[in-house]
Amino acid sequence: MNVTTAAPPNQDCIDRIDAALAADPDGVIEAIAAKAGATYADVLARLPAEAAPSVPGDRFEAVWSELANWGPVLFLVHTAAGVFEIDTALSPGSFGRGWFNIHGPAPLHGHIAAERCAAIHFVDRPFFARRSCSIQFVDIDGAAMFKVFVRRAPDRSLDPEQLARFEALRPR
Repeated sequence: MNVTTAAPPNQDCIDRIDAALAADPDGVIEAIAAKAGATYADVLARLPAEAAPSVPGDRFEAVWSELANWGPVLFLVHTAAGVFEIDTALSPGSFGRGWFNIHGPAPLHGHIAAERCAAIHFVDRPFFARRSCSIQFVDIDGAAMFKVFVRRAPDRSLDPEQLARFEALRPR
């Protein structure tokens, strides 16, 4: 259960976020947050409502379970030290010993502190002038935990089957 979350931004910070988004509307959210002196979550909150609706982090297991049925996705972790991408299916997970444990046939294995997940955003926005759809897990400090993107077809369009699953899962 999430008991604390990052404090909301003040008006000055909101103004900086809005200016950064206006200057780079399809830019990297982490870069926009850094430029504005804001958290990742603060920037997501300033996107148009239809661009990043969210559900509470306590839906972590349900959302992950759905994603485990999508086939190969783009799993991305973005830190100050690098951006790490893996094309992989997601194995089912389960809770044990305080972690959400991922084990299975897919190459991605590990342990997630799911109790730190404050919100799950269903982001549908342009990225470098192309539509991009992803499910982004945000922690209690307002930082991105990881992101799961709808894959692209060879022609760079979004995979139609995964896009349909994204749109069905996405809250309205």
